[in-house]
Amino acid sequence: MSSTTTPSVDDRLTSRGITIPDPPSPVAIYVPAVQTGNYIYTSGQLPTVRGELVATGKVGAEVSPEQAAEAARQCTLNALAAIRSLVGDLSRVIRVVKAVGYVASADGFTGQSAVMNGASTLLGEVFGDHIGSHARSAVGVAALPLGAPVEVELVVEVAPPR
Repeated sequence: MSSTTTPSVDDRLTSRGITIPDPPSPVAIYVPAVQTGNYIYTSGQLPTVRGELVATGKVGAEVSPEQAAEAARQCTLNALAAIRSLVGDLSRVIRVVKAVGYVASADGFTGQSAVMNGASTLLGEVFGDHIGSHARSAVGVAALPLGAPVEVELVVEVAPPR
């Protein structure tokens, strides 16, 4: 690879020690992701590892903002797994369009944006600044499924199959 070559997604993952998990099983009646045209919309992904939540509770009470940012990162890994299950290879992602994060927030907690930095930072690590830069919303909510502290959904644009 020459110094002018952009690292592939697989190279970025390997060099950063990032492993995309198998896609989590849905916890209700929905599919993890849907493709329409060149866009993939993920369902909201919870911070699960092998079917178990990495944390439960409200951010700013039982869950620290730092723990919640790590949970947002795990949600994003799960969303990437859902995307990969549809297209087979994350190198087909040509643009992360939008990330939406829902943060179960204790009364008075206003750091939802900082929590979502866990997701945004990971997207930059995986795809680089050009592809990984995205529009974003970070929304405080009263509660999330299964008591999760955060939930993340993504919209990405993919290249047609080669």
